[in-house]
Amino acid sequence: MKSHFYLRKELAEAWQDKDVFSLLKTLPGEVFRDKEGRRTMRFEKAGQRYFLKYHAGVGWAEIIKNLFQFRMPIISARNEWQAIKRLHELGIGTMTLAGYGERGLNPARRESFVITDELTDTMSLEHVGLQWQERKPRFSTKQNLIRKLAEMSRKMHQAGINHRDYYLCHVLLTEDFAEHNQITAATALYLIDLHRTQIRRRVPERWLVKDLGSLYFSAHEVKLSQRDKFRFIQHYSGLTLRQALNQQGDFWRKVETRAQVLLEKWHRHNPS
Repeated sequence: MKSHFYLRKELAEAWQDKDVFSLLKTLPGEVFRDKEGRRTMRFEKAGQRYFLKYHAGVGWAEIIKNLFQFRMPIISARNEWQAIKRLHELGIGTMTLAGYGERGLNPARRESFVITDELTDTMSLEHVGLQWQERKPRFSTKQNLIRKLAEMSRKMHQAGINHRDYYLCHVLLTEDFAEHNQITAATALYLIDLHRTQIRRRVPERWLVKDLGSLYFSAHEVKLSQRDKFRFIQHYSGLTLRQALNQQGDFWRKVETRAQVLLEKWHRHNPS
C-alpha cells in the first residue's frame, strides 16, 4: 500500500524524530469522541488550535457488522483529507489541512489521522432556523443563503463527491451572523465533517437524493416557501424552473420523499 504522510512545517518541526502515530494516540486535549477506534479532539500547539481525528483501527467485528448492515465501514481518515483537498480545488469553503497520515496493510488495524486548523468564530447553519423564528430575515439574506447552498451542492456533486451527512449542522458561517442576521454575496460558508464522504467519477442518483433530501429535511425549521424551494432547484440544476421540473421532476419528487421520511422519523423521536 502506498504510504501517505504529511505534516505542515510547524508540526513537523515540533514532532521531529518522534513516532507521530503513537504521539497522537495519547495526545492531551479536549476530547469530543473516543470510541469504535476513532478519537476526535481539539489540541493546542504554540498558541495555534487544531482538530485531530485519529483512527486506531476498528477491528474485523466492526467491519463485518457494518457490511451486514449494508453500510460502508469507516476504516481510515483518508476519506476526510482527500475530500478537503478536492473541495479546496473546487473553491468550496472547508477546513485547512495541517497534517495527515496512514500506515498499516490490515484494514482492521490500520492507523490514520487528519489534523486541521480550528475554524474559529463560526456557528452552524442549524442555528439559523432557530434564529429566524425570532428574527425574520431580509428577503436578500434568504436568497443569498439558498443560492450559496445550491451552488455548493452542485459543485460538489458535479465533481463526483457526496457527503453522506449533508445537514445544515455541517455547514458553518461566521458567528457575527448572530448579531447582524444578514447573509451577503461575500459571506463564506464552510463544509465540515467529511469522514463519510465518497469521491468517484460520478455520484449515483440515490446518493444525490440522500444528500439533498437530508439537507432539505434539516431546513424544516427555516419555514421555506414554495418559491424558496423552486429557487434552490433553479440554482442547483442550472436550468429554468420550467426546464428543471419537466426534465428532473421525478428526481426532485424523490428528494421531497426522502426529506419527508426523515422528518417523520424525527417527529417520532421528538414528539414534543
